[in-house]
Amino acid sequence: MKTLVRFGRFNLAGGIGIGVQLAVLWLLVHVWSVNYLAATVLAVSTAVVHNFIWHQWWTWSDRPMRSLSGLGKRLLRFHALNGVVSLAGNVAIARLLTGEFHVDPLASNIIAIMVCSMVNFAASVLLVFRRTVSVTVVML
Repeated sequence: MKTLVRFGRFNLAGGIGIGVQLAVLWLLVHVWSVNYLAATVLAVSTAVVHNFIWHQWWTWSDRPMRSLSGLGKRLLRFHALNGVVSLAGNVAIARLLTGEFHVDPLASNIIAIMVCSMVNFAASVLLVFRRTVSVTVVML
């Protein structure tokens, strides 16, 4: 699949994930009065799971996992890379913008999403959804 098409799919799935993240954050902060940092962690975690599902079955549909074990390893790589980047980036930016400058948590998250998205795409291409290489050894 061409990189530009994959990048478009990545962004479309991520765009829906942004909606998921912001909806969860809004509910937690503005309806249930959850602390903005705890709410950010929960909202980002929800979006990370959502995005993995989309990326697994659509963005990188040409690179399926044929075993549950392989799928589990891919999910762990996704969480270790994209999840950590998203969580750390969102929490740090929310702490700075909301905690210090009193920016609404939704605006802080939107800024954090923009900052983290390019790092997450690169990590996904290079490390999470990489092609598996089969090596055949021939003995002469």
